[in-house]
Amino acid sequence: MAAMVRGASGAAGRSSSAGPGWPGPGPTALQDRLWPAGKVGAPVHCAAVPDRRIPLLLAGEGQTLRAFLDYLRESIVRKASGLDEATSRRSTVASGTSLLGIVKHLTTVEITWFQYAFAGADGVVPSGDLDSDDTVDSVVSAYRAATVQSNRIVDDCDDLEHRCARAFRTPEPMSLRWVLVHMVEETGRHAGHADIIREQIDGQTGP
Repeated sequence: MAAMVRGASGAAGRSSSAGPGWPGPGPTALQDRLWPAGKVGAPVHCAAVPDRRIPLLLAGEGQTLRAFLDYLRESIVRKASGLDEATSRRSTVASGTSLLGIVKHLTTVEITWFQYAFAGADGVVPSGDLDSDDTVDSVVSAYRAATVQSNRIVDDCDDLEHRCARAFRTPEPMSLRWVLVHMVEETGRHAGHADIIREQIDGQTGP
């Protein structure tokens, strides 16, 4: 709870300092910065926070899910960027997971859920295993291309209750809402893995 202080007039007022555990401006001041008066109910992108990549927005359910998924996708790409080919394949954990392997795996996941399961596209889903001729550029480019196509599919459907064209490892075709939530969960889990692996490689941390 914010501390009560005496102003110059002697009247009690709420401190602009948040007190222990809340860095920077207090809750009220921060709220005013993030959600200006009159903006509630419309999508609001907040640039006044230290990390501008965090999707702070007031929007509908679909737009919010998409924003968080895009945020996590970009985090995956950042973790695999700036490394040479050998280091991108290096594993620091017993399972053998590597940063480049995570990106390729998630490419397959994107194609499986959005193109194959939801849109019902024909064709063979590519393998999520690394090939000898895979490079950082080729794998990241394929991942970005898959996410662009995923977003197009999502943009073409305005009903989160719309079911997948086919079931994939589920008893019945799932809804677009379920697919988006699952992809946030799947990508977020692997973003955490990637964060740990990158820190073990060169000490880099952060989203």
